[in-house]
Order: sequence, then C-alpha cells, then structure tokens
Amino acid sequence: MGTADKPSTSTVTADGNPNIHWVEKYRPRSLDQLISHQNIVSTLSKFMAERRLPHLLLYGPPGTGKTSTILSCARQLYSPQQMSSMVLELNASDERGIGVVRGPILNFASTKAVFKSGFKLIILDECDAMTNDAQNALRRSTPLLLLLLIPIPPLSLTILIEKFSVNTRFCLICNYLSKIIPALQSRCTRFRFGPLSAAQIIPRVKFIATEERINATDEGIKALIDLSDGDMRKVLNVLQATSAAFPVVDERNVYLCCGRPLKEDIEQILGWLLNQKFTTIYENMLEMKREKGLALQDILKQLHPYIDRIDFPIDLKIEILEKMANIE
Repeated sequence: MGTADKPSTSTVTADGNPNIHWVEKYRPRSLDQLISHQNIVSTLSKFMAERRLPHLLLYGPPGTGKTSTILSCARQLYSPQQMSSMVLELNASDERGIGVVRGPILNFASTKAVFKSGFKLIILDECDAMTNDAQNALRRSTPLLLLLLIPIPPLSLTILIEKFSVNTRFCLICNYLSKIIPALQSRCTRFRFGPLSAAQIIPRVKFIATEERINATDEGIKALIDLSDGDMRKVLNVLQATSAAFPVVDERNVYLCCGRPLKEDIEQILGWLLNQKFTTIYENMLEMKREKGLALQDILKQLHPYIDRIDFPIDLKIEILEKMANIE
C-alpha cells in the first residue's frame, strides 16, 4: 500500500466521501505521487514509456507500496474506460487454488482486446498464498489443455505466463519471496519494496492530519512510526482509530489505542527485573497483564531496546536476548 505519496488535495480527496477509509482515501493515484522507492518507480516508468513492461514480481513487507505502485502503472497505461477490460486484479489469498487459474485468469489472458492495442495486465495480490499447483500452472511445459481437463495437474500457473506473454503481462505481489516457486521467480523481473523510513512517513502523516483537522503531536507521530515498522498502511489505520477514540493523537493515546504497553509500564517492569525477586516479578507482571490486557509478546518487543541500552557484559546480554527470543 503506497500511501507515502506527495501531498495533493486534487487527487487524494477527489472521492469526496467523508466516510471512506483513509488508507484508500489517501492512496496514490499516479507514480509521481509516490516518494518511496524512487529507483523502482523510475525503472517502471522507463519500461512503460518504451512499451516493454515485463512480467513483474513485487515483494516486501506489507504497507510498503507494492499494490499502489502497480495500480498507478495501470492508470498510466490505460484510460478509466479501459481499466475494466484491460486489467484483472485478484487477491490470490482469497482465490488461491487451481480453479482460479483455470477460470478467470485463463479466460482473461486468452482473449485479446478489440479496441485497444498492446497488452493486458493481470495483478495477483498476495500470491504467496497460492498453492504450488496453482503457481505451477503458469508454465509452458504442461499442455494448456491439461489445465481444463485434469482436476489437479502436476504442473499448473507458470504455463500462462509464457503461453500468453504476447498479449498479457502478469504482476505478482507477495510478502515472502521464498513462498514463490523458482519457476515463477525466473520468469519475472523482481523488485523488493523495503519498509518506509521515518523521513518518508512524517510529512505524509502531517499532511493527512491537516486535511482531517486532527491534533497530532510530534510525540504521537513518533509513536505511530515506532509501532508501524515502516508499514504505511498500519500508520494510517492507527492514526484514524486514535483520532476517532481520543481528541489528541499523542504518544499515550496511540499506545492505548493499539493495546501496547506504555513506556512507564516497560520502565516499571525493567525496574522489577533488576531489583525484585523472581516470585515478586512474576506476580506483578501477571497482575499488570490482567489489569491492562497486555500481551507478553508486546512486552518483550518493547523491552528489547531497554535491555540493549543497559551496560551488561556482552556474553550476559547475548544470553538474555536469546532467552527473550525463545520466550517470544
């Protein structure tokens, strides 16, 4: 989700719907609105300018702009009237079996556009959730007729990529590259989308806060960034939820909205760990978890930076972090 784009009220608020989700309301509409992954954007722009867009494999953590990038490419390639006939977008985590390859994908790829020259575009989002049989179906080594006749063919998604490469381009989007079979990886040009940096997120959040007339403090924005791990979609979801629940988006309210331990809670836990007996620590942490509804995994994650800053001997620090990782 590439919501880390340049502020532009003429595009991001064009829907005019006050109830629309902010993730969609502020999604980039064109490549020039994206400020992240400029090398990828410039490469794709050159491909499209020369009309030689290859099959694409976009991978990386969620909320880093993969889907927004390819949808912006589609809007640049086709007019709004042509989108429905030239672009097929499927979420492969919902339709992930061999049936979707034999059904909508095969039907769309095997037909040519009547009033538009050039290639069609098939976008498969979250394709790392597809079964191996479905992924293999894009391969030329298995006759295409087998896709229609055999219930579960030994090789099935890679056929379509080569069979219809003249008039169709595929864009596969996933979080985990390791879950895509090598046969598909080798047929696509791969681009990795890394997490967004704080410098990219902060201007966008401030712009949205101004547009939505919400009071977001600098500490609150920093808390959004700390909790998001570079996921712009998560930043906007938490921002919208916090602004709806509290009059001010500050650090405390952001953590409360997410159900994450406050900094004073972590500091109190650290004090117990360094100064109290084990039974006392155990009872106090159980009581805090019960009263505040905290998860042990969240406590461990936020405790890690504090442990890292304490001047422990290296061997002891390694042992502590290793045990924390095992517990998590």
